[in-house]
Amino acid sequence: MSDRVKDELEIFTGNSNPALAREIAEHLGVKLGQVEVGRFPDGEVLVEVRENVRGGDCFVIQSTCTPPNENLMELLLLMDALRRASAGRITAVIPYFGYARQDRKVAPRVPISAKLVADLITTAGASRVLTVDLHAGQIQGFFNIPVDNLYAMPVLVQYLRKRVDGHRVAVVSPDAGGVERARAFARRLNADLAIIDKRRPRASEVSEMRLVGDVRDSFALLVDDMIDTAGTITEAAKVILEAGAREVMACATHPILSDPACERLNASSIKELVTTNTIPLRAKAQAELSNLKVLSVGGLIAEAIRRIHNEESVSSLFN
Repeated sequence: MSDRVKDELEIFTGNSNPALAREIAEHLGVKLGQVEVGRFPDGEVLVEVRENVRGGDCFVIQSTCTPPNENLMELLLLMDALRRASAGRITAVIPYFGYARQDRKVAPRVPISAKLVADLITTAGASRVLTVDLHAGQIQGFFNIPVDNLYAMPVLVQYLRKRVDGHRVAVVSPDAGGVERARAFARRLNADLAIIDKRRPRASEVSEMRLVGDVRDSFALLVDDMIDTAGTITEAAKVILEAGAREVMACATHPILSDPACERLNASSIKELVTTNTIPLRAKAQAELSNLKVLSVGGLIAEAIRRIHNEESVSSLFN
């Protein structure tokens, strides 16, 4: 093993989003740590760190996206390996935090999955968590360690300002839970605010939608944290157009895009979908969605990592 400096910044990654991890490492001017992440013949996750990390400031980059169980286990075992190798500090960098949609009991006899995952991450050895656009901000309270919840909004707004320049804009939240997010976008884009009131009989199914607010003759921008099957966003686009909007555009941080999202988006009246690379795009989405624009949050995450390593303020990134 080569000599190393105590508290050296080191970046490790599993298999969920290696392209984003490489981009972050390039921004920071460091090489990705040497680690093997594979499988035993029976499918169990195999992890081996192949360099000295004693006393190091280690950041493990891993989105817990599809397949969520395998990616979560890779993250947990990577952190456990680093902890047992005497890493000085381990930060779990989770651009997309899976299992976040069950953050409270909404029915009898259901789990609070987000809390369980938070406990697993802490037990595995994380000293800190860095994530992007949590589905629910209160998930930060499930951890007994510091959590930095970054916002992709600066990256998205920079692009959207150019895209909507010269138009009257109305930012629309597809549900009541996203109003705070939509209001922040509206403030930065000097836009009006509207809300979709939706009723869900069960998860991933919407029975009724009503628009609260005025979008007539406006360029409507639907803003959400994630797009999964695209049922909500495409139905909301119909309601907005029926209310008199000139054009509808959608914006979401996490492109989950489970089936039948591509079919729904292609059949919808949404002119453009803007998202980020917190989750690698599925091959089907890359091939079929011609109106998709993917922006990178690599620079944003890299700057947050640099500030954490140097014990500087992360929140000032968004002031």
